[in-house]
Amino acid sequence: MSFGLRPALAASRGPTQTQCCRVSACWLTAVLVFVWLAGLTARAVERPNVILILSDDQGFGDLGCYGAKDLHTPHLDALAAGGVRFTQFYSAAPVCSPSRAGTLTGRWPVRAGVPSNCASQKGGAGALPPSEITMAEMFRSAGYATAHIGKWHLGYTPETSPRAQGFDHSFGHLGGCIDNYSHFFYWSGPNVHDLWRNDEEVFHDGDYFPDLMLKEASRFMEQNRDRPFFIYYALNTPHYPYQGDARWLERFKDLPYPRNLYAAFVAAQDERLGALIAKVRQLGLRERTIIVFHSDNGHSTEERAHFGGGSAGPYRGAKFSLFEGGIRLPSILAWPGQLPPNQVRDQVAHACDLLPTLADLTGLKPPAVHLDGRSLIGVLRDPGAVSPHEGRALHWQMGQGPNAEWAVRQGDWKLLGNTRDTTNGRQPQSVKLFLANLKDDPGETTDLAEQHPERVARLRKLHEQHLD
Repeated sequence: MSFGLRPALAASRGPTQTQCCRVSACWLTAVLVFVWLAGLTARAVERPNVILILSDDQGFGDLGCYGAKDLHTPHLDALAAGGVRFTQFYSAAPVCSPSRAGTLTGRWPVRAGVPSNCASQKGGAGALPPSEITMAEMFRSAGYATAHIGKWHLGYTPETSPRAQGFDHSFGHLGGCIDNYSHFFYWSGPNVHDLWRNDEEVFHDGDYFPDLMLKEASRFMEQNRDRPFFIYYALNTPHYPYQGDARWLERFKDLPYPRNLYAAFVAAQDERLGALIAKVRQLGLRERTIIVFHSDNGHSTEERAHFGGGSAGPYRGAKFSLFEGGIRLPSILAWPGQLPPNQVRDQVAHACDLLPTLADLTGLKPPAVHLDGRSLIGVLRDPGAVSPHEGRALHWQMGQGPNAEWAVRQGDWKLLGNTRDTTNGRQPQSVKLFLANLKDDPGETTDLAEQHPERVARLRKLHEQHLD
């Protein structure tokens, strides 16, 4: 009985001084935790949104602001006028999957486990390894809402889908390309329907895929306007099949074939991007939103792309080539009030730089892994800043083994091995070894390998060290 009465008697006398102190300490801790969490939320809301727009198979010369006189790209030209445009910006690879892997991880594609294109159907080989840390994972860990909208082409299994790589929301196709109306992948039979929302197959038969992307992004921004968000807006345009709107086809009917088809598709792309940016403004978010645009690789000269249509401007090569036309591409970064408007930068930059650059601009810590990219924040804000790649080598490789295509650039010198000149899609040429001085010969017209064997040996050694 006494053991049962003691707690009751103690309770009847009221809380002791020790108990009062404990209660006060608990309340104080709760208040401090609440204030800390409120501070985190406030800081998260203050962070800028990020929209990363990646076009597909768009050449260096395929925007008005990059010299095109026969294309209609007013919205991307306006984005460039309001931000910083690069003239020596390189993709991570001359083809889709490794280029995208480099952009999303900040690592050379070979290091990221994507040396060549990934699967475009179930059972196909190739994927970004789940162990790789993507830009989406970096943003989500900081409280951002994250969305992939458009093309993926980095894995066709649940473990390698966008939702498994840091994206809260995903809408688009998993393979390399689709018909924009039926949403079927036709290019490596059997034909397969390829349209997904959050790992569930969905059907929007007859709806134009660029319009579906715009609606999906608009809905996501509306739902997340009160918190920071990251959208990876991965266009499938102007990748084949060329399917511009009828009115744009009519507009460009007098251009030579296949430029007329390509021009219509680029105009359709620009029109939708204009609507996307207008939606950001409508939501009152433009000053809080960083917008990045670049192409994944050069324009296609494949038969499926009518052997051309795009332009590398003054550069040699196209998609699949490590000559400049396959990897030197348009790139624009704009953030009103934070980055200077109407600026051009000739400093060397690389797609792998985007992850550390966006980490710097948003105040985040990049992933604690080896990054090959370097932050461009100094170059963005100061036209006189030195490229973060000054004195170091840039590397490209497509495929693996002794026949892999590769290139290395250090300073003005660039050495290419086992590559192709795809300028003429009907007659691509194999190139075993080629040395160029890009300052004197940006069009890579003259092979200097025999004249500078010591330079060849030095750059080849850098490539071998890179492989090790």
